[in-house]
Amino acid sequence: MPGQRKRKAQRRRESEAWRKARQDGRWERRFATQDQAEFRAYVHELLRGGDLRPEDVRLDMLCGRLTHPTTHVVSVWVSDAPPK
Repeated sequence: MPGQRKRKAQRRRESEAWRKARQDGRWERRFATQDQAEFRAYVHELLRGGDLRPEDVRLDMLCGRLTHPTTHVVSVWVSDAPPK
């Protein structure tokens, strides 16, 4: 497909820049639930506040089995760098 190599290279550069910017910090778990509606409402309120960028929020779905139900987890990036 025309231009695919160029797009792949651009994504790779963006990914490398993102990793370099993320070296000083950690993901902090903010919320976990088994109810999908509650999960969506929390994420909506979290992002609507405007304090966080969407790339600073990680949404995970831990798939369950018969003995462990599916769990939805919200994590937020916390920088270790001192505030400016």
